[in-house]
Amino acid sequence: MEKVRKVFTGNSRGLSLIEVIVSLALLGMIAATFLGGLTSAYKIDVLASERTNAESLTRSELEYVKHSTYWPLGFTYDIPGTPPPWDAGHDTLASHYDGYSINMIGAPIDPDTGEELPAGIDHGIQLVTAEVYHQGNLVLTTSSYKVNR
Repeated sequence: MEKVRKVFTGNSRGLSLIEVIVSLALLGMIAATFLGGLTSAYKIDVLASERTNAESLTRSELEYVKHSTYWPLGFTYDIPGTPPPWDAGHDTLASHYDGYSINMIGAPIDPDTGEELPAGIDHGIQLVTAEVYHQGNLVLTTSSYKVNR
């Protein structure tokens, strides 16, 4: 038989068990931190997208109300669902707003005080409030004014 030649010379005995465990623990901590950062970034992206969609929906619906006929004594409608009293065909949202809904409320207010007026009184100005929901959760509430011109 041939003699096996010794490759390692000197005191080199390889890695010890403690060195391997410390290296694996360090690698695990780095990986957990990296994955935590990715998870946070994903959640922030989803939240930003939700807010952007809610703002866009609010802006378009408020513009729709402002350019519609003034409806004396106020109004309330939900999209999807109950359309506004002046437009029975306006009862759905665009397909890219799946999971979203909007509640629109127009209440006559006193132009001097800004307080809501009792039923049956209208001085030609309304406070219009848009409430946007995503999957049943309130995301954004915005108010504006509509004037009878």
